[in-house]
Amino acid sequence: PYHVRINQYLYLEASLQSSDPLLKLFLDTCVASPTRQNFTTRSYTIIKNGCAKDPTYAEYYSPRRHAVRFRFNAFQFIRSNPEVYLQCELVVCKASDYSSRCYQGCVRRSKREASS
Repeated sequence: PYHVRINQYLYLEASLQSSDPLLKLFLDTCVASPTRQNFTTRSYTIIKNGCAKDPTYAEYYSPRRHAVRFRFNAFQFIRSNPEVYLQCELVVCKASDYSSRCYQGCVRRSKREASS
């Protein structure tokens, strides 16, 4: 466990165990939950499809392609839950594939057209 106070920034780094310079890592989605078993009900989205949903989210430069660094402000889930669990989805790409998901950044999904 990592202990932080409410409104204190939480700094994180995710990295591949491989230091292969031909691989690149991308943070696609990160969700917080008051329980480790359920990341759909009562969850809070920090980043989705590479787009920041939390206004305190910020990405930091990493000198290694196989690592991503980011931060967000610590918060509390309905006062009865002193713990918050994170679940993040990362994408691993070939560093030379500029058409891969790693280089697309924020992808906003278009809304479907309603038909009669």
